[in-house]
Amino acid sequence: MKKHSSNQPVTRIVRRDVNREKFTFFIGIDLGDKNSDFCVLNQEGEVHERFRLRMKGGDFQGYFVSIPPSRVALESGGQSRWVAEIIEQCGHEVYVANTRKVPYITASDDKDDPEDAYKLAELVYFKPRLLHPVLRRSEQMQADLSWIRAREGLVESRTQLVNLVRGMCKGFAGRLERCSVESFPAKQADQVPEAIRSAAAPLLEIIDALNERIRYYDQMEEHIARERYPKDWLLDQVHGVGVHTALAFMLTIGDPERFAKSRLVGSFLGMRPRQQNSGESRPQWGITKAGDVYLRKTLVNCAHYILGPRGQDSDLRRYGLRICERGGKNAKKRAVIAVARKLAVLLHRLWVTGEAYEPLRNTPRAVAA
Repeated sequence: MKKHSSNQPVTRIVRRDVNREKFTFFIGIDLGDKNSDFCVLNQEGEVHERFRLRMKGGDFQGYFVSIPPSRVALESGGQSRWVAEIIEQCGHEVYVANTRKVPYITASDDKDDPEDAYKLAELVYFKPRLLHPVLRRSEQMQADLSWIRAREGLVESRTQLVNLVRGMCKGFAGRLERCSVESFPAKQADQVPEAIRSAAAPLLEIIDALNERIRYYDQMEEHIARERYPKDWLLDQVHGVGVHTALAFMLTIGDPERFAKSRLVGSFLGMRPRQQNSGESRPQWGITKAGDVYLRKTLVNCAHYILGPRGQDSDLRRYGLRICERGGKNAKKRAVIAVARKLAVLLHRLWVTGEAYEPLRNTPRAVAA
């Protein structure tokens, strides 16, 4: 076999970004609350200009209308959707970066806004794929998702007030009985110790008012699901999944076709174990907790219900109970996360295929085997 001589020249294949030539500038934007930092590179990758722009739709539109077609990168955040829409309407290519997956930006020890804008421009110039661009929701879906977020805010406020009343009662040797949150004001009003009854009465009134407003949000979610998301019932087939969870799942995922396989949904929502294997070392870590926090928490609550005393017999429940039977430290927690991950995969599969849900679909196969 002929050995390669170190004196011989080595031919390197350089892949040229053909699409890069149609853009005049490559712009990185670090979005702020009031102002945003811009870094503009030319076609040679050199800094053309740096400046700051107010977070006003008219200011953004005025700038991007005045420049030739460019490639733009900005961080994902609460204002990235409307900014990206304005830039695209002006004829530019936009990448919304998932900075959680870009350690070049997040892990820097000299992080500031102008430097982040430069790094975004640098990445969008050399290889936009490294930005891990996210899929943006439409304006209508974002507005519908606001109902989910608003309801969650009311639920959290109600929980804090209920815990406050219970804590106040414990300070006067009073322990309120367990009951549903909806019936808490009516059932516990007479159980509050006399010494703090006057202080607790306004809190109970607020809890009662929050119950009424939450019921209103539930009705609106049912209306939204019925009018604009008719496939909601496919996910609602699973016992333990209601309209709220199904609608939150569909609005958070957005496009079901974004995943080549349904099993990828579990990883997208951060319910797979982190891996840091090296050599023979195979340490066990917790889940990544990536993706949408609220949807992951909602699916975990559904998993608790499925494994609880009121959960119906199904493949999901049996799967979780088998994990619990193994015992060991945190067996119940592992079972809940595993069921939540399988539930996410199941909901996506039902959404894509439109199949009828069979609670014990895998049981006949296991018996036959």
